Amino acid sequence: MELVDQVAAVVLAVPGVAGLHGGLFGEAATYLPGRRVRGIRLQHDSTEVHLAVFYGSDVRLTAAAVRAALTGMVPTPIHVTVEDIAPAENKAPAGSTPSTQR
Repeated sequence: MELVDQVAAVVLAVPGVAGLHGGLFGEAATYLPGRRVRGIRLQHDSTEVHLAVFYGSDVRLTAAAVRAALTGMVPTPIHVTVEDIAPAENKAPAGSTPSTQR
């Protein structure tokens, strides 16, 4: 597994993170042979993380949690940019099923 894939998995596991975001023009990405990982830009002097957070999540605390989760994993300074706010997480009661899918 590539480092960028590991970084993406760690970021997506942080509470409040709705997903990775490619930036306004899709410029926030790491390019690999045959694919790209949007929302993560690994460079020799910095690591950029672009993401969307769930509505109601504290943006600053979520960004700080992402930074903390990546500290020690990447050897460069970590810059977190919140690009978007996503609708709040849908927490259905246990055992229920959604009536519609997106």
